[in-house]
Amino acid sequence: MTFKGRTVLAFILLAMFASSIMTLTIVHPSIFAAVGEDSDAMASVKTGLGTKDLNKIATTYQLIEGKFLSEVDREKVVNGAINGMLATLEDPFTVYMDQNEAKQFDESITSSFQGIGAEVSLEDGKVTIMAPIKGSPAEKAGLHVNDVIVSVNGEKLDGLTLNQAIMKIRGPKGTQAKLEISRPGSPEPIQMIVVRDDIDVETVHAEMLPGNIGKIEIRQFASNTSKRFADELQALESKGMKGLIIDVRNDPGGLLSAVVEIAEPFVPKGKDIVKIEDRNGNQEATPSQGTGKNYPVTVLTNKGSASASEILAGALRDSAGSKVIGETTYGKGTVQITFEKEMGDGSNIKMTVYKWLTPSGEWIHKKGLAPDIPVEQPAYFKVAPLDKKQVLKPDTNNEDVKNLQIILSGLGLAPDRMDGYFSEKTALSVKAFQRMQGLPITGEVDADTASRLEKAILAEIKNPKNDLQLKAAVQHLQTALSN
Repeated sequence: MTFKGRTVLAFILLAMFASSIMTLTIVHPSIFAAVGEDSDAMASVKTGLGTKDLNKIATTYQLIEGKFLSEVDREKVVNGAINGMLATLEDPFTVYMDQNEAKQFDESITSSFQGIGAEVSLEDGKVTIMAPIKGSPAEKAGLHVNDVIVSVNGEKLDGLTLNQAIMKIRGPKGTQAKLEISRPGSPEPIQMIVVRDDIDVETVHAEMLPGNIGKIEIRQFASNTSKRFADELQALESKGMKGLIIDVRNDPGGLLSAVVEIAEPFVPKGKDIVKIEDRNGNQEATPSQGTGKNYPVTVLTNKGSASASEILAGALRDSAGSKVIGETTYGKGTVQITFEKEMGDGSNIKMTVYKWLTPSGEWIHKKGLAPDIPVEQPAYFKVAPLDKKQVLKPDTNNEDVKNLQIILSGLGLAPDRMDGYFSEKTALSVKAFQRMQGLPITGEVDADTASRLEKAILAEIKNPKNDLQLKAAVQHLQTALSN
């Protein structure tokens, strides 16, 4: 079967990001056909609603315009009707963008952008972090997967569409986004100040680890990612690489064409990379034209690995025999198409039109792709930032103290307990840290001590020596090479 759109080549998305760059691409010609007037996607637009339905909608608008107590903004009412229809689909990835939102969205996928650097989706009406972009202000501030952004600079996000919320979160470089965060397991809201910045568009980073094991980290699947990946892969192979780790942790996804091009060299010719399925259950597989590799490959995943990242992991697992190491992935198994020309006024609808399946036929939506070798990171990798509005003192018991104890333990200053009670031994651990940092030795955690603790634990998180998932991937490859 062929998948078609109308007016222009269809654009395919695998994720909806708050600050994503280049998350759309023209449909890959080897996967999808070009657009045609006879498309299934446009059939529903042509047949449309019946006269009775149209009259019902028109009557409602006329009543609002003619009878409502206050004058109404026509465009606001129409946009509200569109958002209402899409909301009934209960799909966080199907959204309407008005002219301004569509323009900003188009700009964000064709150039660099300014913001906090966090991919979000709308989960049960809540703006939820899918993944902070690596190196972004969001990551540096300590935002985590599944954090809910409650408000930005005092403005609540409840009731907003995803794109309306995005426009609140984004902003010029150097400006502050004061976020109120709700985090699973944390009883009180967390206050964060994130300074917006230019978000790095570099999507691939490669290095050679000891033992001639290559590591390529993919941060997003953008329009230049497959070429950058190919260049880095060739460079590593020319240096005598014996095994490869592909790291897609906290990679929120991106372009379907990019992930197909990246997977293809590793998947032998004729084996599938991905399958796409429409609403009627019709499937189209994407067979590889590659040759496969003569060295072992592993894929690193975590809860922030979504969409295109999951396609890559599934393709290499099912069709190239690679092992997936780390944590179960995010679980986004749908594909979106944008309909901008169809709207005709500069607005845009991005709608979920297909689902994707792994080569073995698995649909990972809302459940994720389970790793072959599960490996959890140390607890301090997911610790919440400390509340700096109040001083933490001995003989208190709360979630913030528990986070403090996790941080102290990660820094090798283990208190006697990890249950959130600020014990005497916890105070001694705090004093030891303050002494090392040249701070006043009080045993209490004020804003300055809290900031120093967070900076110190972030350095530990970034230290590869503490990355248990990376260590497991290296060990697996070393074992495979020795056999």
